[in-house]
Amino acid sequence: MDPQHIRNFSIIAHIDHGKSTLADRLLGLTGTVAARDMEAHSQVLDAMELEQERGVTIKASAVQMHWQAPDGEEYELNLIDTPGHVDFGYEVSRALAACEGAVLVVDATQGIEAQTLANLYLALEHDLEIIPVVNKIDLPTAQPEEIKLELAALLGGSLDEVVLVSAKEGTNVEAVLRAIVARVPPPSVPTGTDTPLRALIFDSHYDSYKGVIAYVRLQEGEVDGQTPLLMMATGTKTLPVEVGVFAPEMKPVRVLSGGEVGYVATGLKSVREARVGDTITSARNPAVQPLVGYQPAKPMVFASFYPAEADDFADLRDALEKLQLNDAALTFEPESSEALQFGFRCGFLGLFHMVIAQERLEREYAQDLIITAPSVAYELLLVNGEVREIHRPSDLPEPTLTVEVREPWMEVQVITPNDYLGAVMEIFRRKRGELLLTETLDTKRVLLTFEVPLAEMVVDLHDKLKSATRGYASMDYTFDGYRADDLVKVDILITGTPVDALALIVHRDLAYERGSALIRKMKEAIPRQLFEVPIQAAVGGKIVARVNVKALRKDVLSKCYGGDVSRKRKLLEKQKAGKKRMKMLGNVVIPQEAFLAALRLD
Repeated sequence: MDPQHIRNFSIIAHIDHGKSTLADRLLGLTGTVAARDMEAHSQVLDAMELEQERGVTIKASAVQMHWQAPDGEEYELNLIDTPGHVDFGYEVSRALAACEGAVLVVDATQGIEAQTLANLYLALEHDLEIIPVVNKIDLPTAQPEEIKLELAALLGGSLDEVVLVSAKEGTNVEAVLRAIVARVPPPSVPTGTDTPLRALIFDSHYDSYKGVIAYVRLQEGEVDGQTPLLMMATGTKTLPVEVGVFAPEMKPVRVLSGGEVGYVATGLKSVREARVGDTITSARNPAVQPLVGYQPAKPMVFASFYPAEADDFADLRDALEKLQLNDAALTFEPESSEALQFGFRCGFLGLFHMVIAQERLEREYAQDLIITAPSVAYELLLVNGEVREIHRPSDLPEPTLTVEVREPWMEVQVITPNDYLGAVMEIFRRKRGELLLTETLDTKRVLLTFEVPLAEMVVDLHDKLKSATRGYASMDYTFDGYRADDLVKVDILITGTPVDALALIVHRDLAYERGSALIRKMKEAIPRQLFEVPIQAAVGGKIVARVNVKALRKDVLSKCYGGDVSRKRKLLEKQKAGKKRMKMLGNVVIPQEAFLAALRLD
């Protein structure tokens, strides 16, 4: 199709503002999905089982629509749907790089929220045309005119540019299509028949029959099933199995041209040969320069994944490689633990990202996993001047070898109603947070900006915030940098032996509190043995807290109905000696619940 009749756009929004429902209405209005199929499948683009269960978009997905405008012109509209959760901001940035415009959806009952602003700023960084849409105007509590004023003020545009819709009822959805055609610029495609092919891989997935399927945005040139291809970053050459578009299922086409969005089934079997961010060009007439790719995602949360059965280690490695192809922000490397043997240290963008990866491994790849408590990356300045990054508390060297330990800090933005201001401030005070800025958004809401250590917010900050504000507060965060502090390693010892998978890095002032809370929870998780099991928390060589799991005790005096007391004493001494031998030689089996006890210490 003529590039002047192509529009590439994304839909961005805060979670649960109706983005996927609006995408469904656009698919129905353009006839991309038949009406009977729309009735059978709500949220068509959220095809993953986890997405439908949780009601959130996890993976960016693409679909091509064709729409005839009121003036009779036919347009090709390529929609790239994006996740709304803050942990999947990397997916959003990749999707926006393949577009010229973005539809910004705001809930008419909730207004502008933290992730709304984050996604908007991301779209502006990519120099995209923004189309503001106020959704859910049919609800009794909707305030469309107020939200319309907020959006117009935020974007610096006129009120006429804001489109009021009800995606659920289908009200005024065609106005969104008209705005996309009128305001989103067509892709800029060089002219000339000898223009070399350059296509950016913005996503991918693995197919057992077609190999790596690369989701591409063609910047220039064209590709068909007979074009030998070259991956410019890896140097891999291949002949594609097929090329096609998403409609929304994969639909083969003869050729993809400059400006279009589609897929290339590469036939490659290795996940490392076609990376997200790479440029595909023709092996016959290769381009000189690759397209600007993506900055690698920086994992912020780390956890160890171990197979429940040691023999399943190779299967877990294969599952992680395939999941990484579908989730480019996931990183992993092999590691071993004395308690859990061989597994992988995995990096994630956030705790929700970790939970989703775990569930996908268990459901889609049938993995039975043991997972350690999440931790964050720390920077160490060693006495020899070397700066080292560690991902596990057990890797922290002796204090005599380090000059300082630096932990990651985040800049957190919270939008909350005025009524819950005090509760929010108290939550962040307990999390060692520092208030930077307070801004009044309107008569009912304020925007608070904090700086908080990532280790304090990684597990339950979002849950506590939602609980304290009855669900009204919203949060977004970005990495701020590393800061040195008085951080120490808390070792957990069971029967005197350190368990590396349970170690913690905490502020020295919180060492006793966190250590004692963890061992109390572990006391409940570890089953009683035939001997007493001491559980200790230690900082350096100093024990700061201890609890004992009492031994299972046999009543050896039950057969003594009388006689001299020395007989009873002799039996008790014999039992005591036996338990002492078992304590020296016995092994304690640590269940999964004990490793998860470190998740919630409040």
